[in-house]
Amino acid sequence: MSAINTDVSALREAGGRVVRVEAADDPRLRDYVGLTDMQLRTRAEPEAGLFIAEGEKVIERALGAGYPMRSMLLSDKWLAVMAPVIARSVAPVYVAQPAVLEQVTGFHVHRGALAAMGRRPLPDPGALLAGSRRVVVLEKVNNHTNIGAIFRSAAALGMDAVLLAPDCADPLYRRSVRVSMGTVFAVPYARLGGPQDASPWPRALDLLAEHGYRRVALTPASDALDLRALRLEAGAKVALLLGSEGDGLSPGALAACELRVRIPMAAGVDSLNVAAAAAVACYALAGA
Repeated sequence: MSAINTDVSALREAGGRVVRVEAADDPRLRDYVGLTDMQLRTRAEPEAGLFIAEGEKVIERALGAGYPMRSMLLSDKWLAVMAPVIARSVAPVYVAQPAVLEQVTGFHVHRGALAAMGRRPLPDPGALLAGSRRVVVLEKVNNHTNIGAIFRSAAALGMDAVLLAPDCADPLYRRSVRVSMGTVFAVPYARLGGPQDASPWPRALDLLAEHGYRRVALTPASDALDLRALRLEAGAKVALLLGSEGDGLSPGALAACELRVRIPMAAGVDSLNVAAAAAVACYALAGA
């Protein structure tokens, strides 16, 4: 394996960190094996303390947020594009033909650039709540696309943090990160009520009350308050709770909330996708 020759100065400075890989079974590429196997990746990535960032913007945002890079995997034509990112890291950069990338990952890497990033310890939920004013709390949202879209809305609409029940999907899974356009790195998040916590879910939601949050449940129930009529006192700290698309919030989570609000529907539609509903509700809370 030889260093890649290129006219890009940043790549020349990277020297031996940029190497060509010819075989899909090269052990240095083990972080990237089987990226389409969701069951494997969602179990193995957290255990190994890593996640995969895909595409130029997402990788840049992960680095900018302070996540350490373990390595990069690129096709040849992406070397020049990624030169500024390569210059910011000391991690090895593996370059391979598209066919090799597809063998390793299990899909056609049309964005051309992947990076294995190290995870950071999650913040303490109490500390996160103490420094926030508007938070989103998710229960049973286990679709990675929805998780990514909710984080993107939370970032765009000024939410300070996201709290996740133990049964929510991993925000750092590749699909979640990609759908969020890297905004999962901009919104602090924590797990609440996990096996390590003294208070299991949903009793862990008592932490919201302890930190002075008004707990607002989003539900399609007909007796819930129209979201447009929601009025909150000045300076109120608010936690917006959302559940899965099928069942919504559990009875225990609903019982932990002071208010229940609904988005009014028309044309016989009973509810919105949870990611769309989150965007509407976050927008409403931003002005409430």
